[in-house]
Amino acid sequence: MDRYQRVEKPKAETPINENEIRITTQGRMRNYITYATTLLQEKGSNEISLKAMGRAINKTVMIAELIKRRIVGLHQNTAIGSTDITDMWEPLEEGLLPLETTRHVSVITVTLSKKELDTSSTGYQPPIPADQVKPWVENDYHGEGSPGMPGRGAGRGRAGSGVVVYYYAITHVI
Repeated sequence: MDRYQRVEKPKAETPINENEIRITTQGRMRNYITYATTLLQEKGSNEISLKAMGRAINKTVMIAELIKRRIVGLHQNTAIGSTDITDMWEPLEEGLLPLETTRHVSVITVTLSKKELDTSSTGYQPPIPADQVKPWVENDYHGEGSPGMPGRGAGRGRAGSGVVVYYYAITHVI
C-alpha cells in the first residue's frame, strides 16, 4: 500500500444524545469520567452509554469500571458487535487504479444505569457491593496514568510498583 494514500471521506454527522459518550483512543480518561459522573450525579441522568470501536474498547471498559467504583448502585449492560468500515485509497503513481478496502471493526456499548436494566440480557451485571464504592473526588486522578499513579514525568518507580490492573471477561458473543 506504499504506492497509495488513504482518502479521508466526510463522516456522516449522526446526532449524539447528551447521555451518550463516544470514547476515542485520543480522548483523556479523566475527561470522560468527569463528564459521565457529572451527568449521573448533577444533571439528573439515570443512564449513560459509553460507546467505542477498535482500540478504544479497552479504555471504555476501564472507564466503566472506574465509574462503577465511584457511584453506588450502577447497573451495567454490555453489548458487543462489529461494523464494516470502507476506506478509499488513491494511487500515488500513474497507471494504478483507486482501491477500496473494507475493515471489520469491533464495537462495544456499555450502558450504566441507576435503574435496573434487563437482567436477562447476556451482558447484564448487577451493581457492585456498596463497600467497594469510593465516592468521587475530583483530584483522585493525577494525570493520564492509572488511578493513584503520578502524572507524566513524576515519580518513576520500578516496574510493577503501584500498578492497578483490571481484568474484564466478555462471556457471551452476540
